[in-house]
Amino acid sequence: MATEPLRLIVLRHAKSAWPEGVADHDRPLAPRGRGDAPAAGRRLHEAGWVPDTVVCSPTRRTRETWELLAPELDAVPAVTYDSRAYGAGTSELLAVVRETPARCRTLLLIGHSPGVQDLTLALTQDTAADEALTRARDKFPTAAIAVLALPGPWQQLAPGSGLLIAFATPRDRGD
Repeated sequence: MATEPLRLIVLRHAKSAWPEGVADHDRPLAPRGRGDAPAAGRRLHEAGWVPDTVVCSPTRRTRETWELLAPELDAVPAVTYDSRAYGAGTSELLAVVRETPARCRTLLLIGHSPGVQDLTLALTQDTAADEALTRARDKFPTAAIAVLALPGPWQQLAPGSGLLIAFATPRDRGD
């Protein structure tokens, strides 16, 4: 019997504000982000992409994104705030993902640009005609969601091993 692939959902935090005198780590969500975050949660729930586990950067804007998204999921996944997800590149984010427990079938990673885009592109098989992949390459805006199907186990994930099955942005959602 074939095993269902693992699912990695990569989410860039919702739109943040740039208040004067506030450190980058402490930037809050902007009003648009406060609307986009719950819309992202509704999108995940409606599509059946509900995570078992969440890894979130510890910045204020990523935490607020998670706190506004979570009530829309109708689930209570385990959440870890991991400082390695802040300002991380592909290799560091891949190391974080590889630490996912085997019992997790769907992981949600909430992070920052350009790391989330770079990780998505690194894990995805290069199928040039794929519309989702083309869109993810062109722009990975705030509150964008990339959903990848991956072979298991998590610990053995390799670049190019995944399939980008969906890419959604706030403009796609109609919320």
